Amino acid sequence: MINVDSCQVYVAGFSFHKKPFYTSQLDVNGINTYLMRFQTDGRCRARYDGQLGLIESGDLLLYSPSEPYELKIDKEINSLGELTIESGDYHIFFGGPWIDKWWNAQARPTRMKLPLNEGFLILFRQIALEQRRMENPYPEISGYYMKILCLELDRQLKEQPTTTHKSYLAYQIKHYIEENASHMFKLDDVASHVGISVSRAVHLFKETFDTSIMQYTIDVKLDMARERIIFSPMSLENVAETSGFANYTYFYRVFRARFGMSPKQFRIANREQLK
Repeated sequence: MINVDSCQVYVAGFSFHKKPFYTSQLDVNGINTYLMRFQTDGRCRARYDGQLGLIESGDLLLYSPSEPYELKIDKEINSLGELTIESGDYHIFFGGPWIDKWWNAQARPTRMKLPLNEGFLILFRQIALEQRRMENPYPEISGYYMKILCLELDRQLKEQPTTTHKSYLAYQIKHYIEENASHMFKLDDVASHVGISVSRAVHLFKETFDTSIMQYTIDVKLDMARERIIFSPMSLENVAETSGFANYTYFYRVFRARFGMSPKQFRIANREQLK
């Protein structure tokens, strides 16, 4: 008997690329499961709406079985005018009767912009952690997390903010920060990107998101660093550098203040969960 409430996660993980990468499934069969891919760092190119388009931080891609899939990671010009290869993402291959029902309940775009906030990221992180466990007597847990993620996605789509000129500018600033947090930039760079003064940029961002531009930048950098500490083999010094911190001493201090432990302790504690 088929369990109509069944939801399965087949593969889930976090990838961070600093070298060119390419994969494609463009034949008539396409991919054979549902695929959700969330860009957390940098840029890449992926196929959606019939073409290979630019994917930036905060972009979520959603594919159904048999849809063509193509991903290309190569040099891209960031907002600072630099040619870099940097792309980080969560990816989940999933399926099941519950997912079929969820998918058919409403139309959703293949590419959508979502917030890089803790509430959303933690669901991807937990699913990836569940899939990496060496011993997992409760595999259905990842399925429950996946259901929550799907429903949270629908809530995010429903609650997209009504666009005004002020909120549009604030979200453009937010996207600039998320895209460039791993690089050094000034408030002047942020303001110039949206064509307004520094004081107006600071005021609009604070008014819209109730936090400062610089604090949000640090939060994004720390979220990048946390994912790399857990999932990548990078040294802690390299994590700090690639996450946009000028030096390891400063990174150590703000990381400890945010998470209550040193980067090394955090890595050990989280990798113990995978055993």
